[in-house]
Amino acid sequence: MEREYTPSLATRVFGYTLALATVVAVIVAAVSAAIFKSSLAEDAQGKLAEECAIVASLLDGDDGPVAQLEDLDMGAVRLTLIAPDGTVLYDSMEPAEALANHATREEVAQAMETGEGSSERASETVGTISYYHALRLDSGNVVRLAEERSLANSMLWSRTWVLGLIVAAIVLMSWGVARLVSKRLVKPILSIDPGTPGASAPYRELEPLVERLDEQQTALKEQMRQLENTAIMRQTFTANVTHELKTPLASISGAAELMRDGFVPLEDTGAFAGRIYDSAHQLTTLVNDILTLSRLDESERAGNEGLLDNVEPCDLHTIAADAASRLATIAEDAEVTIAVEGTSTVIEGRARLLGELVGNLCNNAIRYNKPGGNVRMWVGVEEGSPTVRVTDTGIGIAEEDLPKVFERFYRADVSRSRERGGTGLGLAIAKHVATLHGATIEATSELGRGTTMCVRFPTSALVNVGGGVEDHG
Repeated sequence: MEREYTPSLATRVFGYTLALATVVAVIVAAVSAAIFKSSLAEDAQGKLAEECAIVASLLDGDDGPVAQLEDLDMGAVRLTLIAPDGTVLYDSMEPAEALANHATREEVAQAMETGEGSSERASETVGTISYYHALRLDSGNVVRLAEERSLANSMLWSRTWVLGLIVAAIVLMSWGVARLVSKRLVKPILSIDPGTPGASAPYRELEPLVERLDEQQTALKEQMRQLENTAIMRQTFTANVTHELKTPLASISGAAELMRDGFVPLEDTGAFAGRIYDSAHQLTTLVNDILTLSRLDESERAGNEGLLDNVEPCDLHTIAADAASRLATIAEDAEVTIAVEGTSTVIEGRARLLGELVGNLCNNAIRYNKPGGNVRMWVGVEEGSPTVRVTDTGIGIAEEDLPKVFERFYRADVSRSRERGGTGLGLAIAKHVATLHGATIEATSELGRGTTMCVRFPTSALVNVGGGVEDHG
């Protein structure tokens, strides 16, 4: 498909400026010609009046005017002598006896009535348009002079080439000025650098465009930065996943290889099988966590929450109780007690993901607890916000580590996490699920005394509060 031609701004400015200047020049020339023509007409009438007065002064008091008129050479000017009754006594261009009565001629009628008359009309005799001027003599006769308008127009047309030269000169000058103006107008625009932050607009009309370009440039740089961060995060995530997968796989492979080659005594086979089972379970948990994070990431990236479970009313207290029941065996093995407190708190959410959120927080609290410790889960409404709080009496988290605990594969205590089967993704999943539901999640901790994880959902998510509202101090 051929690209449609788009004229440049400089070409358009040049074209419009030149066209405007040309039109103005033509209009000025036309007006000048009209003024010049009017001036010539006035001059012709004035000259005709002067000549008519001279002829009248020669004829006044003369008893034989016709004979005297025959001796006058008026050139291209027509001279006519008319009697008071309109009879033509003499005409310098036509036989007097062949001419009709002139009493009704406009200039003649005026002269007979007021003493002087003039007009511009087509001659009934010769058919051409002429200027006329008439004077009444003392004898009552009327002397009239006439000159064809074409004679005056010929003088105008003889000066036309001068007007043409003037118009051509104006157009030529306009061409040069238009090119200069177009270049000077466009040059500041071309000097705008969209890549320079805070670039200034050379013209007020371009300020919105320059501001928009600056905004887009800033947004583009931010997108590039996010893409780079995402690429780095993916590389780090891939490396971490690879590393985390290798650990249980190596354990499974090593134990299976020893059993295959007969190096495991019969009485130790159960222990090795248990090691394989534990590593396989850890591997399954890791894969499930990775899949969950992948779905959450894809949903966030595509902006399509339809990739996840449907939204429905969910009782956070019931979800917490289910998580405690599900983790009871793990807590018992770790010599940790679990308690669920609070009231029924129903919100609009995704039950399975909310179960993972609460379960991961509870599992984390058990894993980093002390023998004889406890985990307390409280569910209710605080200051209008549905809240889930998980508190343990474990080893705690150092203050400098708190901002990092929700990062993927981050472990404050690596040896304890691996010993208890942690994947390093539990809190990252909890953070994603909380964000998906518009909730905030924060951790507070004191080394040696325990950690509290608090999730606050927006008030708009609340459906009802069974059993009333309880404030937790």
